[in-house]
Amino acid sequence: MPHQPLIVSGVEVTPLCDAVGPMGAAILRPMAEMFPGAGLAEEPWVLHFHCFLIRDAAGRLTLVDTGIGAAGSPASSWAPVPGSLAGELAAAGVSPADVGTVILTHLHSDHASGAVGDDGAPVFVNARHVLQRADLDVVGGAMRDQVITPLKDLLHVVEGDTEVAPGVRVHLTAGHTPGHQIVRVGDVAVTGDLVLHPAQLADPAVPYVYDDDQELAAATRARALGELRAARAVLATAHFADPFIQL
Repeated sequence: MPHQPLIVSGVEVTPLCDAVGPMGAAILRPMAEMFPGAGLAEEPWVLHFHCFLIRDAAGRLTLVDTGIGAAGSPASSWAPVPGSLAGELAAAGVSPADVGTVILTHLHSDHASGAVGDDGAPVFVNARHVLQRADLDVVGGAMRDQVITPLKDLLHVVEGDTEVAPGVRVHLTAGHTPGHQIVRVGDVAVTGDLVLHPAQLADPAVPYVYDDDQELAAATRARALGELRAARAVLATAHFADPFIQL
């Protein structure tokens, strides 16, 4: 079942737990290597894979991220596929055809693979799929072949900060990937992989080994978290056990 929704300014934000589990051996490293300098204990890092459903006052639906996908998705080499997004949506009373906008925070396999089903066809057939040009320009391999190519007629490519649905804005937060973006709706920020571990809330300078540009990611994280703290925003996090964090 989905987590309890958060309602802000008449907008309902519902976390959808697509999966829970550790990284697979293909990319697993000790925590001290994953987050160097954070002083983390050498224990398994169990990730929660959250997507978020936004329902506005008019009933329009926006889905942020689509999770790890089917058993044969690009995430299958390291994530606990198949994901549970379809069941989570159904539990929230939503079918894929109801979703009008899908926002992909970035084109890593655990955030975008669920946009395409195990038959290779788009899942959210009535939705514009919003992503940043900078990510589209660099994506390759299985993500391009298995996800982007099937979605080509549904893509809505943006550059920088943009309102993509009434009251829903994306903000470019480059570093984790060149086109990483967060989503703002009211006082809620859906943060994708801007912050991956609570240690980075305490110290935004803590790097993550899989950031494309660790220096830029740390600077972006510090700036964005500073702005969000000043706004007393609620973070809607992708990989924390608790999907909502009040700053």
